Amino acid sequence: MSISEALSTAEGLVKAPLLHKGKVRELYDIGEFLLIVVTDRISAFDYVLDPPVPDKGRVLNGLSAYWFERTAGIQKNHVVHTDAELLGDLVKEPEKLAGRIMVCRKAKRIDIECVVRGYITGGGWRQYTATGEVNGIALPEGLRKNGKLEQPIFTPAGKNDVGHDEDIPFEEMARRVGRELAEELRERSLRLYEAGRDFCAERGIILADCKFEFGLLEGGEVILIDELFTPDSSRFWAKEKYALDVEIDSMDKEPVRTYLSGSDWDKNSPPPRLPDSVVEETSARYKEIYRRLTEQRV
Repeated sequence: MSISEALSTAEGLVKAPLLHKGKVRELYDIGEFLLIVVTDRISAFDYVLDPPVPDKGRVLNGLSAYWFERTAGIQKNHVVHTDAELLGDLVKEPEKLAGRIMVCRKAKRIDIECVVRGYITGGGWRQYTATGEVNGIALPEGLRKNGKLEQPIFTPAGKNDVGHDEDIPFEEMARRVGRELAEELRERSLRLYEAGRDFCAERGIILADCKFEFGLLEGGEVILIDELFTPDSSRFWAKEKYALDVEIDSMDKEPVRTYLSGSDWDKNSPPPRLPDSVVEETSARYKEIYRRLTEQRV
């Protein structure tokens, strides 16, 4: 696999104002709508790494489009279309952006990460072992790492554009956005998680936890925005690898995290360049979760 296949930015390809350049996504103002371009950039420990991962952007965009369509009956979303050819003169070389774009309705982002956990692992496990709670929710004693919760729990985080999002109790979320909206977002998030969990189970995949973002249209209607059930926003475990009390190798950028954690990088200085073998393994992982979920290939 040639590293040069990766698309690290759409700047120069899109003839529209760049509104925001995130770690992975670029947002452009195209008038009535927003244009989201999903690049192959990859981040870890709050740093964007080099080189980008070939086809990562197409996997993320394709999975989001797939899930937005599947869940549209239970939750409206921001998608207008995903066809780069329909952008006409707004883009140069549309073939380079094929599979990477999403034209979306504009909405005011609600600055809360709506996190749902179906299993006790990761940051939730660390909270539980320290306090017996996750985001202020008391859980039964004696839970084991990676154990399935009796019921999924809603554990919101305050969004930060720089650095990590901040875990907050539900009451703090209600204070920030209003109780009625907070309760609505909790209900919508739990419903989405359950739909995703059940579908993933049919594909031999465990959806351990995930996060959603919502926005408000001008009239106040709540819609789902950003991405949905991708390896960057969800923790997927292959059913055949599930076990208690261990670190489960998740179906995402785990090879990147493993490489960086095993290096002498101090996580405070510019990160080392990723070896080609790590990049290729990571690209293969993204393609594999896409294949298993959609039963298609990128």
